[in-house]
Amino acid sequence: MKRFEDKVVMITGAANGIGRACALRFAQEGARVACLDMAAEANESAAEECRSEGVEALALLCDVTSKESVQDAVNVVLKAWGQVNILVASAGVYTGSPLEEVPLEQWLRTVNINLTGVFLTNQAVAPLLMKQKSGSIINLSSMAGKTSFPASAEYSASKSGVIGLTRSVAMELAPFGATANAVCPGNTLTDMVRGVAEKVGKLDGLTGEEWLQMRASDCPMNRLAEPWEIAGVIAFLASDDSRYLTGQSIEVDGGMVLS
Repeated sequence: MKRFEDKVVMITGAANGIGRACALRFAQEGARVACLDMAAEANESAAEECRSEGVEALALLCDVTSKESVQDAVNVVLKAWGQVNILVASAGVYTGSPLEEVPLEQWLRTVNINLTGVFLTNQAVAPLLMKQKSGSIINLSSMAGKTSFPASAEYSASKSGVIGLTRSVAMELAPFGATANAVCPGNTLTDMVRGVAEKVGKLDGLTGEEWLQMRASDCPMNRLAEPWEIAGVIAFLASDDSRYLTGQSIEVDGGMVLS
């Protein structure tokens, strides 16, 4: 069943990881997909993968920390397809250092991409959904938005902020029949998480692979997530099956936060 035929989805951070998995999932379900990212070659590859599913796809350079860049991308999508029905705000970075070692520049960059970037994309798309009286926004938070770990102050703060932002957006969209929800993945096998494993593992005297194995053993399900598993939940939140679900922050973490 192709749930998203005649729908247009915009995905930030579409070049890799969860964002790319989302682009492919929506393409497989019939949507026209706009892939937004700063990694031009990988982003075009993601769009081409979507096209191989028989749908239209655009690869657009977009800096989510720039209001002008975000609005330019929205304008291109509207010119091409006349509407935006779904936004997946997936662009994000991980940084983490012991609290006393976090440079101000690192704090500001992390918050700017992970939180301000979500704000700017929500701000650009929400009025379109209000006018259409339908549509969905799904913002990527993290289990780190609900619980915290050492040496992750800026990351955890930014992801907690996404949850608060999403609740507010949901309340503004609700009278218009549109929804906004946040997804909070646990450790997921992406290039970003593998980079985290190398960096944080060193703090614990572990290799990256050893750190990933430790995180898997910490999880009640005894494994890490695959990007497609997160994409499936996001597709549900964009579908008609979740029309009465809004303002939520849903943990997709194998039980990590619960435990």
